[in-house]
Amino acid sequence: MNTNDYTYILPEDKIAIYPLPRRDTSKLLIYKKRQIFHSTFISLPYHLPDNAFLFFNNTKVIPARLHFKKDTGAEIEIFLLHPILPSLLLAETMRAVSSCTWQCTIGNLKRWPSGISLQTKIKDLTLDVSLIDRKQAIVEFRWNSAKTFAEVLHEAGETPLPPYIKRKADNSDSERYQTIYSHFDGAVAAPTAGLHFTSEVFGKLKAKNIRHDFLTLHVSAGTFQPIKTENADDHIMHEEQIIITRANLENLLDPGKLITAVGTTSMRTLESLYWFGAKLLLNPDSEFKISQYDAYTLPHQPLREEAITAVAEYMDRNQMENLIGETSIFIKPGYSFKICKALITNFHQPASTLILLVAAFVGEDWRKVYDEALRGGYRFLSYGDSSLLMPEW
Repeated sequence: MNTNDYTYILPEDKIAIYPLPRRDTSKLLIYKKRQIFHSTFISLPYHLPDNAFLFFNNTKVIPARLHFKKDTGAEIEIFLLHPILPSLLLAETMRAVSSCTWQCTIGNLKRWPSGISLQTKIKDLTLDVSLIDRKQAIVEFRWNSAKTFAEVLHEAGETPLPPYIKRKADNSDSERYQTIYSHFDGAVAAPTAGLHFTSEVFGKLKAKNIRHDFLTLHVSAGTFQPIKTENADDHIMHEEQIIITRANLENLLDPGKLITAVGTTSMRTLESLYWFGAKLLLNPDSEFKISQYDAYTLPHQPLREEAITAVAEYMDRNQMENLIGETSIFIKPGYSFKICKALITNFHQPASTLILLVAAFVGEDWRKVYDEALRGGYRFLSYGDSSLLMPEW
């Protein structure tokens, strides 16, 4: 699979640097049965079939970028990636008090000697950071209060805008680079398809009797990692933590629903859930960990209901209300979708894993969609406009 087949020219002026004043006034491109239509996001409910059922990702973006200064004036930037201690589970580490350890990316690492701790003070909060493992970029945070690490971050951290938004985050980003339904701390990038939703849009969905549910995928910085290999199959996918509820399973077991993923993160979660069910049918003691190859190597592809039922039975056996797992699923052309029938998503970077996901979903028409969006003056990437993709409906 040649990566160059999934690139396109994205002019700099097409990248949205700031959000629109109102979330739901963004443009909406509708791709339906190979035809393209144009609308605005406030009208989304009128373009959805009556049996649509929406799944939202309710992860919450944490202020994952922190700045420390050495006595010499050199600035060290720390960007949180994955928690190490007291737990690999994001929710538990965000509740940590007094100390925690993370794997990070570290800007200006060469200016940070081993054995030297850095410190920042904000009002009565003092936050110290020590380099534990230079090669793995693992750091330990310590602070002088009974505040949780989530509370510490909200005082000391900065909204982690994507690298292609070439400006510093300001106060408005803490609200606008967040969905209105965000709930669980843990993402270092927003599930941007959800940024367009407002209470008015939810009201129109309710009036049309279109129901919805929430799942959780904590978006990692790997979502911005470009495909650097000539053969896209050689790309190493990032791993992300997901949380599924019993209600999610119940809603997926209704065969009459048109499952609509709000964002690529929701789609990756739902499809990963299917493959976990497929693994359980082969081995009831399987771990909820989906590799980037599982969808292409597992010998058994059960019906959707069989796979989801297997997950429900697994939760029953283990007396679980919530199911926590990890996925690095790689959805690319040739992938056979098992759950999702429609997708609401923004316009993504050239030669990215997200473009491959869109190409897998709509086929070769992905280029037709993107060419039309470029001609139509759509705004691209995280703060950009939206699309509703329904290739079969």
